[in-house]
Amino acid sequence: MDWDRFFVPYQQTVTELKIKLRGLRDQFEKDGKNSPIEFVTGRVKTQESIEEKIIRRHLDETRLSLDLQDIAGVRIMTKYVEDVYTVVELLRGRTDFQILEERDYVTNAKPSGYRSYHIVIEYPVQMYSGERKVLAEIQVRTIAMNVWATIEHDLRYKHGDNLPAPMVEQLTILADDNFEWDQRVSEIRASE
Repeated sequence: MDWDRFFVPYQQTVTELKIKLRGLRDQFEKDGKNSPIEFVTGRVKTQESIEEKIIRRHLDETRLSLDLQDIAGVRIMTKYVEDVYTVVELLRGRTDFQILEERDYVTNAKPSGYRSYHIVIEYPVQMYSGERKVLAEIQVRTIAMNVWATIEHDLRYKHGDNLPAPMVEQLTILADDNFEWDQRVSEIRASE
């Protein structure tokens, strides 16, 4: 497989989505309103990560663009939990991509404690050869959720997905504490 050519539409998707979503934040600020978007990041999955998934999930290389929804990924961070849902509504109202799937891990946390709102989209990329529809994943979460997810991911990576049970238990407790903190911050904001 020619990985350099394979990644081109995904890199373009991430670049365009970051510009567009950061533009939303700028629009709120120019209108003198608090933006529900604190910041936006994005990445294209590495070749190594994709190759690992091919082996682990027994994927067909010729179907990667259909079977992997997160080769292109964008993450939107908010300050408050309620802003996650404000951003989701903004995304639902857009006409420059089609939402294919939504998974609410904010309300329905994973057993590990992971929280985030995932949206799988089909994004039309304009290539010199014509339009190409690319699957991408947008994750919307609070800054606090992102800190926990980043640390948990780092620990899992270092332990090869075999975290010791006491560590898993501690991370789950921290995830619950983290979400309680998020909720309390939202309560403080609501009492202004």
